[in-house]
Amino acid sequence: MALWSRLILHFWATTIEQESTKGPLQQPAYHPDPVASLQTAYEQTREATGAHNWQGTTTVCGAQLHYRMVTDAGREAATPVLYVTNLGDCQVLVLRPRDQEVVFKTTEQWHWFDCPRQLGTNSPDTPRQNAVVDVVDLEEGDVVLAMSDGVIDNLWGHEIAARVFQSIKEWEAGKGAGGEGDRKGGRNGGMALAARDLVTAAKAIALDPYAESPFMEHAIEEGLASEGGKLDDISVVAALCVRDGE
Repeated sequence: MALWSRLILHFWATTIEQESTKGPLQQPAYHPDPVASLQTAYEQTREATGAHNWQGTTTVCGAQLHYRMVTDAGREAATPVLYVTNLGDCQVLVLRPRDQEVVFKTTEQWHWFDCPRQLGTNSPDTPRQNAVVDVVDLEEGDVVLAMSDGVIDNLWGHEIAARVFQSIKEWEAGKGAGGEGDRKGGRNGGMALAARDLVTAAKAIALDPYAESPFMEHAIEEGLASEGGKLDDISVVAALCVRDGE
């Protein structure tokens, strides 16, 4: 049920927000621990749903922006880092449009083909035992994508990257309504355009019974007859790394 995924996200975000209210001058200083926060959210969700016998499962994939202090020319400065947490078959992708490259992507977790690790009732998986965290160095202008499996089942990684780079280019050239102010790199609305373009592209493949798709390719590798795209949840969140105040 969708309630499980909504509650997990609600409790996870709330826990992280409460913990991150510690400022850099407070001791001990705050250091993200997204797996511990997710474990708390998981336990709160089980408690909230258990009394009503509401059943459900959900994969989890998220990214928390933080920073680390580095010394540059004798001066300390903050540089952005991303704490990426994954459990299941959704994906976080970090792109660097300046270099037209993929900087990072999560790896899907499976029990077996088309049966991802999940949190919920009748699942043995837990955040503490199974969630994976990666710390990724970011640069200004990087794009962070969080995508459900309906995207990566229908679009290959190079197609996703190329589509986002093209969407940013079109946004800078004036495509799309709104976008007051600077459009450089996808600022002021370009990420919404990129997300919509990805959803549209993934949906087109999902509805095409004759298309070649990553899901079809993986199914054939497992010895299963498969053709076309895969109908599944298609969701995209796109974010741009910019300096505070921009």
